[in-house]
Amino acid sequence: MADTAMSGSESRGGEDPSLAYGKETPVETAIWRLRSRGCWTDAAALLAPHATEPAAALERAALLIERCLYTEQGWADAEEALRAAEAVAGTDEERGAAACERGYLAYASTLLGVRDRADEARMALGRAAALIGPSATGRPLLDFRRGLIAQNLGDSPQAARAAYRRAHAGATAQGDSLLLSFTWRHLAGLALREGELAEARHGFAESLRIREELGYLVGTAPALTALATTETEPEAGRLRAEARRLFQLLGGVPTWLSAQLTPRAAT
Repeated sequence: MADTAMSGSESRGGEDPSLAYGKETPVETAIWRLRSRGCWTDAAALLAPHATEPAAALERAALLIERCLYTEQGWADAEEALRAAEAVAGTDEERGAAACERGYLAYASTLLGVRDRADEARMALGRAAALIGPSATGRPLLDFRRGLIAQNLGDSPQAARAAYRRAHAGATAQGDSLLLSFTWRHLAGLALREGELAEARHGFAESLRIREELGYLVGTAPALTALATTETEPEAGRLRAEARRLFQLLGGVPTWLSAQLTPRAAT
């Protein structure tokens, strides 16, 4: 499949910070630890006993959708979990959050070449925008995902940048460090495309710093690889080697990173 990424930074545009992290309950702590190591199925299983509750059902669906993005597998499980979350959503905010996940699953399917669901993705995120208020907790994530669609499905970097900046400002205001790691990364990718090397290096470095501080292991190899595109040797080689080590440690996840790491591993 052709690479649909921003130049040198995002192989599939597939990462997403939709899930909770750093919560204080033992279950949420366990979910975060499993998720950060790419064990989405095990993390989702912890939520199964609570799947009739809207928040738990949505989080379970989000975990399984993220699994699709990183492994290109598990589409049927994600669809089933999402339908269950949609069925129990009762408030506008819950319905909006479910629509946001619906749009993201459709986006992932389109981006990874499973099935073209671009229209569905846009419609679902449009519905989410109508249900999630401008100051709501879920708005920065929605803005981020609308940026992904603008960039990777709409080939509109200007619209993507505006959406990413809104998401970045919202994540800053809410103290959402994980989302900030994604907005830093994607804004840096756009800067790199425009030849703004210093700006790109700063953004990629900030994204990597946050992910390392949070222990977001499954997202660290992509961050290392992205930063390597802005460095010269031997630093670039060191970063790629570390990314390759983590990629192998996680069993080849995310799958879309392989194309960036494998050729360099052979040289």
